[in-house]
Amino acid sequence: MTNSVSITGYTDGDVDTNRSLEPSLESLAAERFSRRKALMGGLGATGMAVFGTTMLSACGGDDNLSNGPVLTPGNVAATSAGRVVTLTVTVSSQTVTGTWTQISGPAVTLTRVDDTTATFIAPAVSTGTDLVFAYGANIGSGGLNASARSTVRVNPAVLGFAAVAKNLNDIVTVPAGYSVTVMTRLGDPLAAGLSAYANNGTDADFDKRIGDHGDALHFFGLGSSGARDDSSSTRGLMVQNHENLNVQYLHPAGPTTDASGRRPQGEALKEMMAHGVSVSEYADAGNRKWSYVPTSAFNRRITPATPMQFTGPAAGSALLSTAFSPDGSKGRGTINNCANGITPWATNLTCEENWAGYFRRDGSGAGTDTAKRSAKERVALSRYGVTSITGNYGWSSVATSDTLFTRWDARAKADDAKQDFRNEPNQFGWVVEIDPYDPSSTPRKRTALGRCGHEGAFVQAVPGKKLAVYMGDDSRREYLYKFVSNTTFAQADANSGNRIAMGDKYLDAGTLYVAKFNADGNGQWLPLVFGQVPDLATYAFADQADILVNCRLAADAVKATPMDRPEWTAGNPATGEIYLTLTNNNAAGRPLAGTDAANPRHYNDPKGSANTAQYGNPNGHIIRLREAGDDQAATSFRWDIYLFGADSADANADVNISGLTAENDFSSPDGLYFSRPTNALGQVKPVLWIETDDGALTDRTNCMLLAAIPGTVGDGAAKTITNKDSTGATATQATFAGASATAATLRRFLVGPVQCEITGIDMTPDGRTLFVGIQHPGEDGTPAAPSSHWPDSQGNASVTATVRPRSAIVAITKDDGGVIAL
Repeated sequence: MTNSVSITGYTDGDVDTNRSLEPSLESLAAERFSRRKALMGGLGATGMAVFGTTMLSACGGDDNLSNGPVLTPGNVAATSAGRVVTLTVTVSSQTVTGTWTQISGPAVTLTRVDDTTATFIAPAVSTGTDLVFAYGANIGSGGLNASARSTVRVNPAVLGFAAVAKNLNDIVTVPAGYSVTVMTRLGDPLAAGLSAYANNGTDADFDKRIGDHGDALHFFGLGSSGARDDSSSTRGLMVQNHENLNVQYLHPAGPTTDASGRRPQGEALKEMMAHGVSVSEYADAGNRKWSYVPTSAFNRRITPATPMQFTGPAAGSALLSTAFSPDGSKGRGTINNCANGITPWATNLTCEENWAGYFRRDGSGAGTDTAKRSAKERVALSRYGVTSITGNYGWSSVATSDTLFTRWDARAKADDAKQDFRNEPNQFGWVVEIDPYDPSSTPRKRTALGRCGHEGAFVQAVPGKKLAVYMGDDSRREYLYKFVSNTTFAQADANSGNRIAMGDKYLDAGTLYVAKFNADGNGQWLPLVFGQVPDLATYAFADQADILVNCRLAADAVKATPMDRPEWTAGNPATGEIYLTLTNNNAAGRPLAGTDAANPRHYNDPKGSANTAQYGNPNGHIIRLREAGDDQAATSFRWDIYLFGADSADANADVNISGLTAENDFSSPDGLYFSRPTNALGQVKPVLWIETDDGALTDRTNCMLLAAIPGTVGDGAAKTITNKDSTGATATQATFAGASATAATLRRFLVGPVQCEITGIDMTPDGRTLFVGIQHPGEDGTPAAPSSHWPDSQGNASVTATVRPRSAIVAITKDDGGVIAL
C-alpha cells in the first residue's frame, strides 16, 4: 500500500535561519495531517517532530493502514542560498530502506548519507522559492511501501557569519565555524628529490620551489584523467604570482656583498629565482581535506630566466632589441608579478608591476649612458622610473659575464642597442599569458595590452561581443586602461585545446584605451592609437609600437584621469559592472587643490598613540563603472564610488562617507574578486571580496579580507564633501557616492598575521573552499628577531621565537560543508 502525506525533514546547520514563509507552506503540512490528528492522540506536528527530523511511526486503524506506517508532518522551515540542508526521517521500531528525490524547484544535487538521510546545498534564488522533495521507503519485511513529501523554502543569499574583529594577532583569524589549512609555502619543493625547506637561509634550487611574496592566484580545475576540468572542486592547479622578497629571510643572516660591493652570484641567483610564478597541484582527499602534490608532473616554476615570446604590435620593434634578442622578438623571464587575469580558454595572465626599480642605469658610467641615448629615450626611462643607481638587490653587480645577471645593467654602453641591454627595461611591464596545463609551453608577452606597472588584467568575455581586458597601473596618479579585441568572442573557443592560440586570436590585435572620469558621473575611453594621440612637447611617438611600449606617455598626451593608485580590476558576473581598487595616495599625489570627482578626498587619518599625520587619501576607495549599453566595447560609461575606506574610530562624515563601523571598516583596498558564478556566491547578487594592503590602519589591525554584497552604479547619490589639509585650509569637492555600507552588505571575514598583506584569492567552483594568499608576514623583522612566525604560529601559541615567517596560501572551509560566507 502507498500513503502520500506532506512532511518536512530538514536541518539548516546555522542557528541564524531565515524563517520567512508564505502561509501556503503551513497549509501544505496541514493538508494531509488534519484527519490523522486524533489518531496521534492529539499530538501536533510541531510536538511530534524535532526541528530537522520527521517521525516515522507504526499506528493502526486509519484508511485501512492497520499494518502500515503513518508519516507525520514535521516543521515547515526555510533557509537561504548556499547553506547545507539535511533531509532526514527518524524511524521508530521498523526497518526502512528509502531514498530522497527532488520533485520540484531549482535542481539541486542530493548527496545520500544513509537510507533515511540526504543533504544538498541550497541554490541561488532571486526571491523565496520552494523546493519539494519526496521520500520513498520499503517498510519492514512485509514489502509495504510508503512515500512522503518535504518542502523547504530557499530565500536569497545573505552573509551568514559573524564579523571578525580587528586584531594584531599572528594568525589567520576567520569566523567561528570555519577552519584554516595552510597550503603551499615559500620554499616548498615542487619536484622529486628536493629536500624539505629548512627555512634558515641555507636553501637553494628556487627554480623548483615555491617562490616568495605570493600574490594573485587562481585554481584551474583538473579531472581524474589529468585533463582540464573547469567544474572540478576536488583537484586542480594552483597558479600563483611571486611578486617580491623578504630578502632578509632568504639568507642565513640576510643578503651580503663582498669587499668591492658586489653581490655573491649564489645569493643573487636565489633571489632572482624566488620571483615569478608557480604552478602546483592541489588535491582534496575527501570532505575538503586539502594538500598539495609536491611531485606532480604539472608542477612548474616560471622565473626571470624562463624563455618568453613577444606577440602583438610591439613584437620585433627596435625598442625591444637587446643583445639577447637583437630582433626584439624574444625575452627572458617575468618579474614583480602582482595581480592576474583569467581567460575563458583557461590560461593565466600574470602582470608585471614594479619592475622598473630592478635596473641599474645611473651612477658609475652615467655620463656614457646619457651620451649614447637620445633625449626621447631619457624621457621615457624617467617616466617609468628607471633611474636607480644600483637596481633592486644589485643583481647586475655580480662578478660574471653571464647575461642573466648583466642584463639588469640598463646603461647604454655600446653604439648599438643590439650590443647591450639598454632596452631590457622595455622587455618588462607587460601582461604575460601562461598555459598552466602545459609545462612545456612558452609564455607570451602580449604587447597589444600596453606596457606599464600592470597590477591585474580582468577579462570580460561575452559571446557575440568583442572581448575586453581591464587593467590598473599601480602607481600614484596613474591610469585605468581597457583593451578591446578586434575579434568577436565565440563561446566555442573557450573549450579549445590550443589555449595559447586563442590568446593569439583575441589578445594580439585590438584597441588599447585609457579612462577619463568626468565630473558629471560619466566617462570616456580614449583610444591610444597612433595618429590619434598627440605628441608631447618632450616626446614624439614614432608608431603604434612606440605608443604601446610607452603607454603612460600616451595616456598623459590624451589627458586621461590620474587616479589614486589603480590596482585590481574585477567584474560583477551578474551586472557586468567593473570595479577598480584605488589603494591610496599621499598629500603630494592628491593635494587639497588637486582632488577631482573620481578621487575626491584630501584629509588626515591620524595614526597610533602619537597621532602621526597621514594626509592625502591614505585609506583609498573603490570606484565602479557601467559601460554604455552594457557593452564592454563601448567608448563611454557611467561611474560612482562604491566604497570609501576609513578608520571608523577617527573619521568624520566627510571622510567616512560609506558609513563604516568597527565590523567593516578598512583601509587601502588592493585585491578585488567576485565569486565564481558556478555557485550561490556568484549568482543573483554576487559576493565581492576585498583584500587590503595597508599601512594607515595598522595601528589597530593587521590587513584583512572583507565580504560584500554590492548594489549597482547609481544606487547612492551625489555628494559634496569638505576636505582639510595640514594647514587647516579647506575646500569642497563634489562626487558620486554609492549606497552606504551596512552589516548586511559588508562584513570583515578574515584578519591576517603580523605585517602581512592579504592578496590573491579564488575558490573552488562549488564555493565550498576559499583560497587566500598571505604575503610577506613579518616583513619588518630581522633573521635574528623575526617579527612574525606565521604560518608556524597558526594553531601553535608556543612557536619558537626564531622561526622565520613564510608567505603562503591558506584553504578556508566551512565546518558544516556549506558555501563560504553564506
